[in-house]
Amino acid sequence: MKSVGGTVIVLSSLLCLLLLLALIKIFHKLWWTPIRIQNLVALQGIKGPSYRFVHGNTKEISSMQEEAMRRPKSLSHDIFSQVQPHIHLWTKTYGANFLQWYGVQAQLIITEPELCKEILTNKDKAYPKSETKGYARRLLGDGLVVSDGEKWAKMRKLANYAFHGEILKGMAPTMIASAETMLENWKEHDGKEIDVFKEFRLYTSEVISRTAFGSSYLEGKNIFENLEKLAYLSFKNAFNLRFPGISRFIKSKDEIESEKLEKSIRNSIMEMIRKREDKAMVGEEGSFGDDFLGVLIKAHHDADENQRTSIDEIVDECKTFYLGGQETTSSGLAWTVFLLAIHTDWQEEARKEVIQIFGKQNPNLDGTAKLKIMNMIFNESLRLYPPVVAMERKIGREVRLGKHVLPANVEITIPCLALQHEPQIWGEDVLLFKPERFSEGVAKATKNNIAAFLPWGLGPRSCVGSNFATMETKIALSMILQRFSFTLSPAYIHSPYRLLTVRPQHGVQVMLRSLT
Repeated sequence: MKSVGGTVIVLSSLLCLLLLLALIKIFHKLWWTPIRIQNLVALQGIKGPSYRFVHGNTKEISSMQEEAMRRPKSLSHDIFSQVQPHIHLWTKTYGANFLQWYGVQAQLIITEPELCKEILTNKDKAYPKSETKGYARRLLGDGLVVSDGEKWAKMRKLANYAFHGEILKGMAPTMIASAETMLENWKEHDGKEIDVFKEFRLYTSEVISRTAFGSSYLEGKNIFENLEKLAYLSFKNAFNLRFPGISRFIKSKDEIESEKLEKSIRNSIMEMIRKREDKAMVGEEGSFGDDFLGVLIKAHHDADENQRTSIDEIVDECKTFYLGGQETTSSGLAWTVFLLAIHTDWQEEARKEVIQIFGKQNPNLDGTAKLKIMNMIFNESLRLYPPVVAMERKIGREVRLGKHVLPANVEITIPCLALQHEPQIWGEDVLLFKPERFSEGVAKATKNNIAAFLPWGLGPRSCVGSNFATMETKIALSMILQRFSFTLSPAYIHSPYRLLTVRPQHGVQVMLRSLT
């Protein structure tokens, strides 16, 4: 009996010890580490909102965003306070660089251009990409936007090949044909209202489908629609924290829905891959094709195992390029037309330039490179309404950034919107639409602060599709200006908000007038 009693005492003591160790570990993660980091950076002059137990600042951020969406809107380009109200407020309260908390994860917000440049150029490889989790992981997988290291280098090389100069040149006819189809439908709206945001989503979907995947919007419709739904769930749950591992046992309605959407997207992409492989096997095409999907599948069958892509990698890259090819360009086009609908003097200047270069003929690649006024207009649109408002990195090891020594595993956010709306860089007229800022190029416009204008990122991870998106935008705008003039509709409601990109929440309605 004594031995049994002794065993019970030992087991009880062991259980108490394990429980105590677990409590110490939880305390260390949920309190000690955050407070240590907060104090460490505070001693170096970096302040920020206080860490709140477990939730960090997520509740405050979520509340500010909800309040911003409810706020009455005016036709102003001051969208920083609406799209990122917490960063807008806290940069004013704590300074250009501050610390905030996503749960227990420390996030350093950096808005000093020189520091942003150092982080994004990443010469010492100290600032890798942040790891994506949850809904964002389902949306982007481990594709080019979020991958790192050797995998990123391999996939970037493939993407560079699929979108280099000569390949891009061959895409122009497809872009023109897709724009012609769109504008043929616009003829029915002569003298009437049309929502150009909806139109541009269809146009860019068709272009990326045909140029990168050898299909059409209708064939990829399921992918686009499910990515859109998954993006909404990701945005909706961005600040809803859950304890790690809990979703393996208890899944929310949104988590169940996101799993279904991810599976459906994967199945659709797998079907595209099977069709392409079947055609290549019977010799119908003689190869897997020269478009982006073909390049990925060819790499999947590479004899060199180190260069070979897996099916999961192909699926993730397809998701990334379906999203990137549609989302950013459609938003950029919509905001540019919105600005030209208000500033009809600039619309007329752009039209004169287009007519001077192309006459009434469809644009060509050589001519689009000469569109100086349009380039100024597009840059100013991207400055005021950048599709992507922030870039994330993390600190891979203890580093010196400027005058600060920062610990590893702190995440870094570079809010492009803050930099591009900063009066000290752009002047007191920062919120005005003034394309002439860019008349002598980006360096002159930013006073040589190249990190103050980041529509395509900076450094080795700058957007691989920037030339593609710029060409697509210039072709569409040129063809619109040749055929139509437009003004903002009285029905338009100005409400920019962030989903994946900065979008017009209620669309962009303009009144069309045919010029032909």
